[in-house]
Amino acid sequence: MTNAAGRPNLSVDELDSAGHGSLAQLLTTGPFPEALRAAIKASRLSLDRIQHRLALRGVTISVATLSYWQSGRRRPERPESLEALRHLETVLGVPQAGLSALLGPPRPRGRRSRPTTMMPIDALWARRERVANLLTKVDTSSDVKLGRISQHDRIEIAADGGQRSAWVRQILRAEQDGPDRWALVFETEESDVLPEVVNLRNCHLGRVVEDTDANIMAAELMFDRPLARGETIIMEYELLFAEGHYPAGNNTFARKFRLPVREYVIEVRFDPSYLPSRCQQFSVPAGDDTPSRRRNLALDNAGGVHAVALGFGPGVFGIRWEWPK
Repeated sequence: MTNAAGRPNLSVDELDSAGHGSLAQLLTTGPFPEALRAAIKASRLSLDRIQHRLALRGVTISVATLSYWQSGRRRPERPESLEALRHLETVLGVPQAGLSALLGPPRPRGRRSRPTTMMPIDALWARRERVANLLTKVDTSSDVKLGRISQHDRIEIAADGGQRSAWVRQILRAEQDGPDRWALVFETEESDVLPEVVNLRNCHLGRVVEDTDANIMAAELMFDRPLARGETIIMEYELLFAEGHYPAGNNTFARKFRLPVREYVIEVRFDPSYLPSRCQQFSVPAGDDTPSRRRNLALDNAGGVHAVALGFGPGVFGIRWEWPK
């Protein structure tokens, strides 16, 4: 067996001292070709050496293809190309999904090609028709123009076991000129009350529509101005339930990703007076009916748990818990 190792990950200090300090920024903002060129330059490897190291990992790719990727003439889109990119990230010493997260949605090939089929926003919801109906009443045109860089959800569980609030922080990047809003969809179970959207940062509330029979809401979170291509935004908001109307939510909180996210962090904080007996993270890739990966989580000293997903999506990622019997 032949083992091949890529160059160790470069720290920010190492990048700066090597004269390639822009790589860290490009891995956040893109675009993909420029980030790949910077990563190759920082690795000090020729394309021939990169090809050789990929071959040792069982990946067959031509030097011409690598050149096309870094020039922007082509980009990895087929499954085998995306798999090669995953190994390339290791060879170049960049974080997992550091380059693939910059790709954005696939683009059509050729002048006569059909438009690329993309998963609809409502595709991952169990009550898909109800969600789709709500989405016709808000503007979702910006969604496909926004790359998901980072998402952080912090869920607060009350002493009665219900969900008190969900605080959300997102870092988004404009893949095209013009996105001016984020489309929010929220669904709760075992409650006849929907949350209020409060504590907004770098955005303000637009249209809000509700399906009170199904306990689903959709809302527009408007940016202060349209974003230019490559521009990023940090936005925050909180979903707050009225006191005394905290939904149990099937003892689960999950985030649905239509497009891949580079980094997802989910925290669940429990009231110290009522702690769960078991917590577990789970993920459900798009197209699967049941969770494919589970991992038990240990409560920290503050009575909370967290889970991290890198380069995840499309699919569902979340945490579920059980109460003492």
